[in-house]
Amino acid sequence: MRYAVLSDIHGNLESLRAVLADAADRVDAFLCLGDTVGYGADPGPCVDTLAERTTISVAGNHEYAVAGKLGLEWFNRHAKAAAEWTITRLTDDCRRYLGRLPLVTEVGDATLVHASPARPEEWEYVLTAEDGFAALGGFSTRLCFVGHSHVPGVWSIGSSGPEYESRVLTVQLEAGRRYLVNVGSVGQPRDRDTRAAYAVWAVQERRIEVRRVPYDVEAARHKILDAGLPSFLADRLRAGR
Repeated sequence: MRYAVLSDIHGNLESLRAVLADAADRVDAFLCLGDTVGYGADPGPCVDTLAERTTISVAGNHEYAVAGKLGLEWFNRHAKAAAEWTITRLTDDCRRYLGRLPLVTEVGDATLVHASPARPEEWEYVLTAEDGFAALGGFSTRLCFVGHSHVPGVWSIGSSGPEYESRVLTVQLEAGRRYLVNVGSVGQPRDRDTRAAYAVWAVQERRIEVRRVPYDVEAARHKILDAGLPSFLADRLRAGR
C-alpha cells in the first residue's frame, strides 16, 4: 500500500492539480492533514477535489475557522482577511463538512494530525528540532504525519538517540525507531522552495519520500490578486516563504 500524504493546500488549485498528477501513478490512496482552504483563491474546488480523492482527512485551523469553531482573532491580518473571504465562497454544506473533520485519526501504524500531536487543539507549530522531539510523546503509533508549519522535516527517536533532518527527501524507516514527519505544504511552501511539497508513504517498503512538484505559480498568484485578497498572499508564493 502506498499513500500520498498532503497538507496545507490553502485554496491553491494549480498546486493541488500538479500534486495529484504527480502522485497518480505512484500511490493507491490519498490522505489529507488539513488546511485545504485559506489564503488561496479556489477554496471550494480544492475542497470538492479532495473530498472525492482522499481516503481520510483531518481538520486544520483554517477548516475550524471557516466552520465557526475557531475565532478569527487567532489569525494575523492577512490570514483573517483570507478566512473572511473564504467563508463567503463556501456553501453551508461545505462548511459543515469541514467542521465535522476530526482533529486526529490513525491509519495503520500512523497518526494523522495537522499541528503538534501533543496538543492538537492548540495549533502549535513543529518547526525546530526541540519542537519535534517534544511532540514525539504526543502519539502512540510508530509514525506521525503533521503539517501546519509548511516546512518539511523528520524527527525520530530510538535506542541510538534522537535525530532530526531538515530538507529531507527520503526516509528509510528503521526497526525500533519512532518518527514524526512534517510533509510540508502543497499550496504555500515556506522553505524558500516554490515547488509544492507532499509525501509518499510506501508502507511495505518502509519508506517515506518527500516529493517536490513544480506548478504554475503565476496563475495562482494572479487568481489571488484578481480576487482582491492581500497581495502578500500572492507574493509569498513566488518567494516560497
